[in-house]
Amino acid sequence: MLGSEKFNKLKNQSEIIFNSRFLQNLTTLERSEFLQYCHRRRYKKNDHIYYQGDPGTGMYFIEDGKVELIVEHKSDGDDSKQSRTITAPESFGALSIGYELRRISSAKCLTDCILMGFFKPDFETLKKRHPSIAVKFMETLAMIAMKQLEIVTNELKEVSTPEHAFALQFGTYITGEDE
Repeated sequence: MLGSEKFNKLKNQSEIIFNSRFLQNLTTLERSEFLQYCHRRRYKKNDHIYYQGDPGTGMYFIEDGKVELIVEHKSDGDDSKQSRTITAPESFGALSIGYELRRISSAKCLTDCILMGFFKPDFETLKKRHPSIAVKFMETLAMIAMKQLEIVTNELKEVSTPEHAFALQFGTYITGEDE
């Protein structure tokens, strides 16, 4: 009986990893290896996984359940909220692995959830033991970051000016400043 439970747990974890769009550029063997570095976590309905503004420490793959990503904006009496609901096999929080970013949203469980966490120390171990997998992982992160930068830059050009978008985009690179 115990062996059956362990097998089902591993099978469920494998299914989520193998169906993840985030890991699609890894081979089957590389995905199996990656799975060894993930941690299964259970959350109850209404539990927060993390809060907006928290330091990013890792990413999560949804094995079972629904997670709401919530961005709250509070200013001068105007409290607005935007959210998105995601389910298996989606993942979230990936950019916190490769970049020193604070959480842009809160993550809250809408149902009981089973998540697989992959954290910065896990990535450091992966880099040492399997550098080629780590490189592919970082390539995926870079591709996501570039796509997000493109979307944000285009949006900024619409609400501001192309010159302002250019100044923000390249000012940090050229001067080395963060603002």
